[in-house]
Amino acid sequence: MTDAQETAADTSLRTTGGAPPDDVAPAPIPLLEPREGIPPVVASDDALAGVIAAFAAGSGPVAVDAERASGYRYGQRAYLVQLRREGAGSALIDPVGCPDLSGLGEALHGAEWILHAATQDLPCLREIGMTPTGLFDTELAGRLAGFPRVGLGAMVESVLGYSLEKGHSAVDWSTRPLPDPWLRYAALDVELLIDLRDALEEELDRQGKLEWAQEEFAAIAAAPPAPPRQDPWRRTSGMHKVRRRRQMAVVRELWNTRDQVARRRDISPGKVLGDAAIVEAALAVPASLQALTALPGFGHRMGRRQLEQWQAAVERAKELPDTELPQPGQPLTGPPPPRAWADKDPVAAARLSAARAAVSELAERLHMPQENLITPDTVRRVCWEPPKDPTPDAVENALAEYGARHWQIEQVTPLLVDALTPEA
Repeated sequence: MTDAQETAADTSLRTTGGAPPDDVAPAPIPLLEPREGIPPVVASDDALAGVIAAFAAGSGPVAVDAERASGYRYGQRAYLVQLRREGAGSALIDPVGCPDLSGLGEALHGAEWILHAATQDLPCLREIGMTPTGLFDTELAGRLAGFPRVGLGAMVESVLGYSLEKGHSAVDWSTRPLPDPWLRYAALDVELLIDLRDALEEELDRQGKLEWAQEEFAAIAAAPPAPPRQDPWRRTSGMHKVRRRRQMAVVRELWNTRDQVARRRDISPGKVLGDAAIVEAALAVPASLQALTALPGFGHRMGRRQLEQWQAAVERAKELPDTELPQPGQPLTGPPPPRAWADKDPVAAARLSAARAAVSELAERLHMPQENLITPDTVRRVCWEPPKDPTPDAVENALAEYGARHWQIEQVTPLLVDALTPEA
């Protein structure tokens, strides 16, 4: 870390002002109001064409947000897209009425997109034809700058001195028509994103971290879509209780049946059948419909047809030959869990302990979360299978192979070289 970065890291982060004297009550934080009122929801091709023309003629970066119906609908599609740009104002677009926004994406090609927690919104935006060529993530910027709370509301309040309305983040955004209070909330999410971006850029520059942030943003923009999860049924909550292969087969059959029903009805899988019920059925392996009905989660509120559907899934699992039963756990693609290192390889465990301590200390000095300085998985992989000769060049190459950015490699390589050196 350079002297400038250390000085910046030791300087308190910019807020809306110092603490008031003990005998003076803090001034109330003003509630943010839409500058031009709530824009109409765009739900037709003609209205969309007007938005595309306005935003293409606008200037500067574009604030972008999306609302999903997580917990209500199947999948993570966008049900509302919010944008704001200088010269164009704000826009609210209904992807149900306008499912193809590729024309808007093309109009914004080359512009910097400002998103808060970009990795959450980019997949659903990509589905409707919107992919940025460059971006600025205000949540990630807040993490790198050392803000203790990086939610959008907390950031707007601490950096810009305004309070955002709360209470509609977890509503069912697939509702039509969307109530005015929800639309007001959605419009405000992009109202000050450009101002927040400018303030955070200034703060990152002051701390000597702006180039680091730009590397992170470029990596997010260039990242390909995540591949489908292998055996997603293994992520069922409570799966750790399921030990036997036959029981695991019950989880798999129930999970797959639930997923088919949820997809067909366009409803959240958890509303079809809870994870806890799946695990209870797997542990009991009920012999009959009556036995299934007695289990938690399969009570009197469930119709007979539904119960027969779940019992049929259990029966399919019971009838599988042993050769088709799932294997315990998932194939390891990396090092074992850290708790097993001391028994499997005490030397590697010592390397990991030294590396973790050094990374933690540096992250604290830089005022940022450890996982943003370098991912724990990367540290584990390098410590479990270190280069044969842990020179700085060899460690840098190993970090690069695991996807570490240049600034991360520059910061942590000396620490890992020390941790990997046999004398350490």
